[in-house]
Amino acid sequence: MLVMIFACDEQNAIGKDGDLPWRQSSDLQHFKRTTLHRTVVMGRKTWDSLGKPLPKRRNVVMSRATVEGEVEQMDEAAVLALAEEEDVYIIGGGEIYALFMEHCKELHRTVIHTTVEGADAFAPPLEGEGFHLVGERHVPSGPKDDHAMTFQHWIR
Repeated sequence: MLVMIFACDEQNAIGKDGDLPWRQSSDLQHFKRTTLHRTVVMGRKTWDSLGKPLPKRRNVVMSRATVEGEVEQMDEAAVLALAEEEDVYIIGGGEIYALFMEHCKELHRTVIHTTVEGADAFAPPLEGEGFHLVGERHVPSGPKDDHAMTFQHWIR
């Protein structure tokens, strides 16, 4: 099954200048719990921003060019075939989310309660995509968080 996971601001922004536009330790912990021991698929820009493979996960990069480092590369068809066999988590960026949106069956979205000025990467909107919210949990900002957030779980 194909699953997406991302954090966005209240306007669907997910990035600015090649990085996350906030520091949210609580969301990073949620991301880790959700994707640990799973396959994660990302675009080259997301791979470059990480700088190394995410530990205890199978890391896959989609790129037209060869990517350096300890990572597998797959094309869209290979990722979709893999998702027939196991849960595959799409972790970004914006182009990769848009590419797989129509195939996604489940989505984990963290809404960061802020609006990023000058954002340059966005998650695709969920409206009209057939998703249904099955659970959400509001979390106040902790000592290592810039903002309060809401964890949401969507399915279709």
